[in-house]
Amino acid sequence: MNQKRKLFEEVSETARGDTSKLTSQRPLVKEQNNFGIRIFLGILFFLVVGMVLLGGLTRQTDSGLSMTEWHPVTGFIPPLSEEAWIEEFTKYQETSEYQLVNQAMELAEFKPIYWWEWWHRQLGRLVGMVFIVGFLALTLTKKLDANWTKRLLMLGGLGLLQGIIGWWMVRSGLTENAVDVASYRLAVHLSLSFLILLLVSWQYSISLQRPHELFQARRLRDKKTEFLALLFICLLFLQSILGALVAGIDAGLGFPTWPLMNGEVLPSNSFEYSPWYVNFVDNPSLVQFNHRMVAYLLFIPVVLVWYRCHRSPHKQLKLLGNVGVVLFFCQFGLGIISVLYSVPVLPALGHQILAVLLIVLYTQILFWSRYPKQLDFRS
Repeated sequence: MNQKRKLFEEVSETARGDTSKLTSQRPLVKEQNNFGIRIFLGILFFLVVGMVLLGGLTRQTDSGLSMTEWHPVTGFIPPLSEEAWIEEFTKYQETSEYQLVNQAMELAEFKPIYWWEWWHRQLGRLVGMVFIVGFLALTLTKKLDANWTKRLLMLGGLGLLQGIIGWWMVRSGLTENAVDVASYRLAVHLSLSFLILLLVSWQYSISLQRPHELFQARRLRDKKTEFLALLFICLLFLQSILGALVAGIDAGLGFPTWPLMNGEVLPSNSFEYSPWYVNFVDNPSLVQFNHRMVAYLLFIPVVLVWYRCHRSPHKQLKLLGNVGVVLFFCQFGLGIISVLYSVPVLPALGHQILAVLLIVLYTQILFWSRYPKQLDFRS
């Protein structure tokens, strides 16, 4: 006759059996290691920053139209003989920039501007190669899930689009009677660079956190700081577009005074072009005026973001807010110096470098106000 088992005995034994069974199973979700993704994004970030800075130097030295053709595959081979240099120089002599501006240029003067543009294009090729190799390596080693695959493919698509827009920009300067690239195309090119840097910086920050940590942190988000940081980023994007328009039509050269513009608040010829709306893109007076006004407008979110970060219990936001204020005033000062001294190369380049740093820094403020770190009150 079978002996009856007590109810609690059966439950306890079943529970012990279930526990041993569960402990012997592998975890249902494998902990993802994003170290390789972080390395990949970090390399891409510094390469894109290099592209922006080299592009600025190319613009400052008026080198962008020195290469009149675009060969995506074979274009990495520079002129290797005197005959090849003469052939490239002959092509340049057919452009309106040479015929209307640089007729006195000789071959020896042509070579430096050619090299600036050549290196700029090669760095673009290097970015593309690094992306393809890095993405394939991460895919083949199964370091990417579906979400990261989509994110990285989006970055790759924007990089490809940037290369196409770059040639679209150069083509505008190779048309008849054009002595420079179209300023609005330059603005699109620069703005897309800033957008790529913003997204790379954002994705890098995401790679530092586990999905469940992001989900938990978002419940503690600081919505006011998040909004103000986003407002600053949007205004800075507008300012980068205006800055590109200023550079594209050399609007900074006509008003070497500050705070007034040759004795006026708004230059009297700001709306002399017809139709009226082209003044916002092509009129140096109005373009320079708008660039200055947005710079003043940026003071508001900068101060408010700093105040919010200063009151935050998170040390990271305090530090970012303080650095942001310092960078902004340095950026503002370099802008004034560039105007007063007719856009010298080094201050103008520093002005662009700080714009890159600001867009990245306030992207981090946006991220860490949306996903604040958990506070440890034991320390």
